[in-house]
Amino acid sequence: MKLLTCSQQREADAYTIAHESISSIDLMEKAATAMAGIISSRWDTSHRIIAVAGSGNNGGDALAIARLLSEKGYQVNVLLFNVTGKMSEECLANAQRLKDCPLESFTEVTRELTIPTLKATDIIIDGLFGSGLNKPLEGGFAKVVQIINHSPATVVSIDIPSGMMGENNTNASRPNIIHADLTLSIQFPKLSFLFAENADLLGEWQLVDIGISKEFIDKAETPYHITEEEEIRRLIRPRKKFAHKGMFGHGLLVAGSYGMGGAAVLSARACLRSGIGLLTVHTPVCNHNLLQMSVPEALVQDDVHEHFFAEEVDLDPYQSVAIGPGLGQDEATAQALFSQIRNCYIPMVVDADAINLLARYCTNLTNLPKSSILTPHVKELERIIGRCSNSYERITKAKEQAAYLQCYIVLKGAWTAVITPEGKVYFNPTGNPGMATGGSGDVLTGILLALLAQGYNSEDACRLGVYVHGLAGDIACSRVGETSLTAGDIITALPEAWRQLSGNK
Repeated sequence: MKLLTCSQQREADAYTIAHESISSIDLMEKAATAMAGIISSRWDTSHRIIAVAGSGNNGGDALAIARLLSEKGYQVNVLLFNVTGKMSEECLANAQRLKDCPLESFTEVTRELTIPTLKATDIIIDGLFGSGLNKPLEGGFAKVVQIINHSPATVVSIDIPSGMMGENNTNASRPNIIHADLTLSIQFPKLSFLFAENADLLGEWQLVDIGISKEFIDKAETPYHITEEEEIRRLIRPRKKFAHKGMFGHGLLVAGSYGMGGAAVLSARACLRSGIGLLTVHTPVCNHNLLQMSVPEALVQDDVHEHFFAEEVDLDPYQSVAIGPGLGQDEATAQALFSQIRNCYIPMVVDADAINLLARYCTNLTNLPKSSILTPHVKELERIIGRCSNSYERITKAKEQAAYLQCYIVLKGAWTAVITPEGKVYFNPTGNPGMATGGSGDVLTGILLALLAQGYNSEDACRLGVYVHGLAGDIACSRVGETSLTAGDIITALPEAWRQLSGNK
């Protein structure tokens, strides 16, 4: 799914009106009908409706919803804020349509601020400002927002909470943004919906399909996408009847240190559950017996050191390498890591302590082989790119870093982002909060190593890997719940995740 900018979404509306034989007011009615249906399916007529409308098209939506809910038998109050005395054509038309509706009250606010006492059972329809807003709210509108936010009422925002920007909220005033319980976004989500700091402003969000022109969507260019299951299914390569292990690659996993052998075990087990032909784990001597007993399917190669990685590995036997899980940050490990990176000529995944060491000695970043995959969480990424004030800035800087290094960055978290050297960003929809647990990232590293060994290119490996990782997490969550979920549960669920996506019985 493409994520269009707010300006592109307005262009999409205009294109649809021009090419799909539908008027602007009828398109608004279509949206309002869908949203009124969602509202009425969630709250019955015992709830009073307070529609708070601005003078633009977002206000027009709110007025149309108010009329439709009134016709369904709801007790409806309308506050139309028209402080400039100028309404959009569609807003004015919907205001006139309200004249024959049995509303409890209709107040056009031109100067004095008038808001009824709000109760916990009230449903506020927030239609003050939409995605066209380009500056923070202030003055009377800011006061209206603050009154609504401090009320006990439930808030439903149309398209976007009033006061929020669709992409970059760096300069927005958070106290002056509506805190919605439900956001009904028209046709597309906004980029800002996928950022952690905005979750409490949006509440739950739901898309409302109003039939925007598919032709426009297909032609629209955007760097931002949400990955869909059908795309992932098309990436998976079927196995031929006469396949053998040599056809699915030999991967090298450099992982583990004293007290951190579990990271190597988790990553190795996930790798073996993701289709690799053969896996070798290079680990300190202290972890030899642990790996042999915990992952008997893997070959174990001992490092020269008892407790940590200290010697570069010859890569000739391998088709891919992953380095970092549980590696530790000893100085000798750093030097072995940098030597391994400098001389690497096969696809590489860099995770965990390997990222931390690169951040400490950042001049070594430019030695990464092109198309390498880095898998940081937020704090690990910021050790490389510097502190960021919000997610938009973080994504922007990560795009710049990926382009500079010509590598792929997998920024882990809710809506994990796969960032390509060309500046594309694919947000992953699978996964759940239960996966925020130690070892989950090690599992992802193992999956990515397996895919690279099998010959998937870096972009496909990233997108497929994060999707199946999240899907396995969702399957595991359905079995054990979020609270009890462990990294081992994700690995246990990987066979079912791969089966679902590949269509195998």
